Formats: sequence, C-alpha cells, structure tokens
Amino acid sequence: MAALRFTQALAPKALRCHLSLVVRRHYSPSPPSTRYEHILVSNPKPGVGLITLNRPRTFNALSTPLMLELNQALQSFDKDKSTGAIVLTGNEKAFAAGADIKEMSSLTFAEAYNSDFIEVWSHVTTALKKPLLAAVNGYALGGGCELAMMADIIYCSAGATFGQPEIKLGIIPGAGGSQRLTRAIGKSRAMEVILTGRNFTGREAGDWGLAAKVFDDAEACMRAALETAENIAGHSRVAVKAAKEVVTKSQEVGLRDGVEFERRVFHGLFGSKDQKIGEF
Repeated sequence: MAALRFTQALAPKALRCHLSLVVRRHYSPSPPSTRYEHILVSNPKPGVGLITLNRPRTFNALSTPLMLELNQALQSFDKDKSTGAIVLTGNEKAFAAGADIKEMSSLTFAEAYNSDFIEVWSHVTTALKKPLLAAVNGYALGGGCELAMMADIIYCSAGATFGQPEIKLGIIPGAGGSQRLTRAIGKSRAMEVILTGRNFTGREAGDWGLAAKVFDDAEACMRAALETAENIAGHSRVAVKAAKEVVTKSQEVGLRDGVEFERRVFHGLFGSKDQKIGEF
C-alpha cells in the first residue's frame, strides 16, 4: 500500500496530460451536486457516474479523507436512480500510487488495531449494488492496486503499472490485496508479486486475467470504460443488479452452492416487468 518515489521513472512533461482533460475533450460532464476536496464527480454519459481521484501532487495517494469522500460518492451514485454504472479513474500518471505514507508513518500496532485502520476503505465497494469499472492508467501500487481490484471490471492501458510493494516496507497488503490478487491471477503468481514486491505491467494484467481489456493509451482506456458503463446502464437495472450479485457470489461459495444460488435468482427474474417485455 506504500506510495513509492517515482520521480526518475516519470514520462516527459509533454506526455503528462491529466486524464481529466481527456475526459473533457470527448464529453461534457455535468457539474457535481456535492463539492469534494480530493475527488471529482460527474455524469459524462447517460446513466454513467464518473469519479476521478484528484490528488495529483501525491500521485493520488490514498488517505482516509479521500476514501471517506470516495465512499460518499459511491453511495450517492448507488442510490441515484438515474445512474446505472460507475467508472472510477485517476490520471495518466497514476490511478493511485499507494497509501499516504504520512498517515501511516507514526501508527503503532495498538493504534492501527484499535482504530481498524483502512477498514473504511472497502465499506462501500463491498456493498455496492451497481457495477463499478476501474479505468487504470499509470501507477496502481499497493492500496491503489487493491482499490482497482475492488471494482467489478478493470480496464487498463498497456503502460499501467500494478504491484503490491508492501514487503519492501516490512508490511503486507492490508486492504484485500493478498486475497483478491490470488483469486484473480492464481496462487503462484500472487506469491511472486507479493513476496518480491515486483511490479507488473498493464499488458501482464491482461494476460493474467486481472484486467478485462488492455488499451494502447490512456485516452482509449478511458473512452472504452465510459462506453462499457453506458452499455451496462442501458440494460435492465434489476437484471444487471442480479447478474453482478450472482457473479460476486461465485467468489464466495463452492460451485454447487453457486449454481443453486444462480438458479434461484434466475427464476426470480421471471417475475420482473423487464423480463416480460424483453426479447431473446
């Protein structure tokens, strides 16, 4: 979860265009109804909510104030009847480069344990009913990688950099990294990544099954994420909610229980109005 120093690895200034400029170039987001300090919120397409992490000076380092705002924005979109899917992104340099070192540096075991440090990070993402897509460009390290893995779908650019480098600071992933990464890429690869602290590319994320699609650049990644979100938002809301629920359940139970759960939900949808008017 640690935010590392990347000064020597950054691209030339001419290439460091903030991804929000990419979004504005193609879409006309509506102004957010709530003002946030660490994130930007908009509706760039019909039925699509967009949340952009906005701490560029710290490479979108994740802090408790940022995560509280993120949870609030996710909860707001989840309750909004006009929103059918949500996209979470950062900028071209960093989706999120890790946890904020300043917030962690002075913590003792007792303080971290008694305060359930970073538990709030996944409060809403685990309870979110609507599909969440992560558009990952630049660095997604430590907590940033964990945050991306909380999404239902990950799109990334080939040049994105993923990793769980906590071992280099004498700690381990603490926001689900060891669990979600293992489920996504398998035990052997997850062990290698976590035990060595080595990073892996966006192209590898696609090859290993962590990312659903990989794109040549940040602009294409962002455009595709918004288009996919709009596609999802155009389907039956009750069916989308049910589909997310059954796929998520597959990660929590055995095959037999999962198939039985799927069948029950499938049967239940025959009582919906959307099923009656739908076409196969």
